[in-house]
Amino acid sequence: MAINRVPVLKRCRSLGLEPTVLGIDKKSNRQLKRANRKVSEYGLQLREKQKAKFIYGVLEKPFHNYYLKADRMKGMTGENLMVILESRLDNVVFRMGLARTRKEARQIVDHKHVLVNGKQVNIPSYLVKAGDTIEIKEKCRGSQRYKDILEVTGGRLVPEWLDVNQENLSGTVKELPNREAIDVPVDEMLIVELYSK
Repeated sequence: MAINRVPVLKRCRSLGLEPTVLGIDKKSNRQLKRANRKVSEYGLQLREKQKAKFIYGVLEKPFHNYYLKADRMKGMTGENLMVILESRLDNVVFRMGLARTRKEARQIVDHKHVLVNGKQVNIPSYLVKAGDTIEIKEKCRGSQRYKDILEVTGGRLVPEWLDVNQENLSGTVKELPNREAIDVPVDEMLIVELYSK
């Protein structure tokens, strides 16, 4: 698997992102030294795509496949793309507050701790549907790891499209989110322009 070994805070600085978007509390004091050169239209589009890929932890090929799928769906392609990315299982686990970061959510899913509608799912890119119930396995619930996670994520706002019971480490997807409910600082129209060239 391809692994990006660039430090997270450095990557956030280069993309102009706040680390809190990823669920990281650290702050970077350094400012990015960027020459006052004009960024081309292509450069802006590419940065938005890299931002979306970095936030959701998706590589180029699956990201392009998501774009093609969003293009085939009814409605605005950009909004469809954001809804698809937001309904990935690892992202839903993160949004429910069952993981501190999306990377940790991905690891929790990989380690077979997550049940979707009572069935074990270990595919982070699994797309959840409205009405799906997501929970942590019974035998993993009592572990110290989840107590630590709930301490950190207890105060985090859960999106209105999710219904979460933090005591039982479970939740339900009430509906798929619309673009207004997705608080990710990405301009999806630039991504659509980039891919439609």
